[in-house]
Amino acid sequence: MSVRAEELPEPAAPSPPPGLVTVGRFDQRTGYRVNRPRGSDSWLFIWTTGGRGRLRQGAARTAAGPGDLVVLGPGVPQRYAVEPGAGHWAFWWAHCQARPSWTGWLRPYAVDDGLYAVGPAPGRERIEAAFCRMLTDARWTGHGPPPEDAEPLPGEVAVAHGTAARELALCSLEEIVLLAAARAERSRPDLDDRVRHAEAVIAADPGAPHTVRSLAAAVALSPSRFAHLFTEQLGRSPMRALRESRLLHAARLLEATELPVERVAAASGFTSVFHFSRVFRQRYGTPPGAYRKGSARSAANAGDPEDAGEAGEAGGSS
Repeated sequence: MSVRAEELPEPAAPSPPPGLVTVGRFDQRTGYRVNRPRGSDSWLFIWTTGGRGRLRQGAARTAAGPGDLVVLGPGVPQRYAVEPGAGHWAFWWAHCQARPSWTGWLRPYAVDDGLYAVGPAPGRERIEAAFCRMLTDARWTGHGPPPEDAEPLPGEVAVAHGTAARELALCSLEEIVLLAAARAERSRPDLDDRVRHAEAVIAADPGAPHTVRSLAAAVALSPSRFAHLFTEQLGRSPMRALRESRLLHAARLLEATELPVERVAAASGFTSVFHFSRVFRQRYGTPPGAYRKGSARSAANAGDPEDAGEAGEAGGSS
């Protein structure tokens, strides 16, 4: 009898603390499954090298085969398992806070509910090498040269404790995301100029009181025609794109300024602080104030011993 991964009665699994960068390589057999009813506190990147896995986040579902990169955003219930009949699932994984630019690269591959499914990408050898480098760099103490890349052992997991190790590991992960999503960059010349212009209007000032009508007027289209064309080409509605842009703008303000949360909300186009806090937490897995504190702490020193202990306990479940 076939069993669907989302129906398996697995216990809830923790995720590493969001301020750390955790990376590992697994090769799991049939029966492996992870369930996070409240989602992960951080982003999860999974790159499959063998076998097949099945993943679900909120209402979104996807399967992953060799060469596929699947990214799960924080704060949304998630489950994943070895696909029934596949026998095993070999994959690299990394938990961390995503850099703001990554969501733009991944946007063409958005499925729903913070799940991004990127098909097999060229340059798999470079992606594999980048993951190996990420694993070794995560162990760098900051003294002496970084360790040489080595063949990872089965089930090996590393946590980047120090600032230098964390930033080097994130640089490798950024390379992975860019390599995997490069096809989307090449496809963008086919984007309708009016949709491209509307995107630029939103990005230039996400806090402005944009509406479907005002954006449509900016590109000389009727509201209904504009909304259809925008959604058809980008896979999301203009208002959803606007909300994502506003949340990204708010995250950058929280990271780079000391503005009160109320002013961050207003500057990002949110008229209600309560609504802003709710959708921000849905998007980033933590309230705005806690996000700012976590960003500041990560920038100063990600090697908090207590967090490291929690990550060590959670690391085995990816």
